[in-house]
Amino acid sequence: MARRGGVDAFPARWRRSMHRARITLRRSGVDYFRGDGSDWIALAGLLIIIPVITCTTLINPVWCSPTALALPIVAGGLLLRPASLLSLYATAAAALIVESIALGPYAEGPARVTPGTVLVVAACGFFGLVLAQFRARVGVPWRRGGTMLFDLRERIRVQSALPLLPQGWHREMALRPAGGQSFSGDFVVAARTNGGRNLEVVLTDVSGKGMDAGSRALLLSGAFGGLLGSLPPHGFLPAANGYLLRQDWDEGFATSIHLVLDLESGDYELLSAGHPPALQLHAGSGQWEEKAAEGPLLGVYDGAQFDAVKGSLAPGDVLMLFTDGLVETSDRDMAEGIDRLTGEADRYVTTGFEGAAWHLIEACAKDVNDDRALLLLSRRP
Repeated sequence: MARRGGVDAFPARWRRSMHRARITLRRSGVDYFRGDGSDWIALAGLLIIIPVITCTTLINPVWCSPTALALPIVAGGLLLRPASLLSLYATAAAALIVESIALGPYAEGPARVTPGTVLVVAACGFFGLVLAQFRARVGVPWRRGGTMLFDLRERIRVQSALPLLPQGWHREMALRPAGGQSFSGDFVVAARTNGGRNLEVVLTDVSGKGMDAGSRALLLSGAFGGLLGSLPPHGFLPAANGYLLRQDWDEGFATSIHLVLDLESGDYELLSAGHPPALQLHAGSGQWEEKAAEGPLLGVYDGAQFDAVKGSLAPGDVLMLFTDGLVETSDRDMAEGIDRLTGEADRYVTTGFEGAAWHLIEACAKDVNDDRALLLLSRRP
């Protein structure tokens, strides 16, 4: 019985050992691609590839030339840390020496290890080491950098989401970064305040455009989201102005427009910090009215005053907030751009403005090399 129990226990122990090995390998792989684990898996794989390439070169140097050793070196520059790269480079150098001895002097024919081969492999190694040292100094592995950028973009998108509105209201937001990039200097923060009765929306245009302004837009969107609803409406822009001044950025100004809308009565207030005016469509007359509040840019000087302009949205009325990239270009002033925007928006008066925000950006500023944002709020009849 003891003998049979020992025989039966061996396969069970073997299965448990294999299971632990698979779990360890999988965990190491997941940690590596998250940027948290060791790079020993990649190093081991590349160290195995180098002898394979060397043997292939010795068998058929015409189809697999000695410069093929540059491939694992380039991959190592992307995958490995600087300390691990040194082991990889030492192995590649040894492989080059073996190939040079086995193939003979380069003067005897083609497909030999020439001085040019050594220079190409060495150059690839040098640039790979520079990249690895840069990543080590930044502290973000290449495999994690793309994930971080994607996460930042999604955070901006989530923070720009508009809250649900009660029945009888429609809202939509369209944002198009400059140059087709994923990051924009325009962003929106919004919240339902006063027990859900009020809608507060802040549309901001950070100085710069695209990737240059994306990092500052992310920082400001988080700060503005924390301020919105925590302060009285008339205290938001002064607090945002003070926050921007404390950052002491070289290019630290921004324009912003703050809407405070009573969802029961339709009354609203607009406060602006150097932002283009809002546009209101009066359903009764079919005319657009500019709503321009007074106020300086954010981040220019302390103690700035922001004066509100009031209005009311009747059933059928529409309110548009936008950034200057939508209506202003180097060859077109803002007044002309606003006329073009209202002209395009008139097409939706009879059919409704559902889905109109993106189409208005496409029609008015499709090829403009600037960030463009448009917010539509309409009160259904």
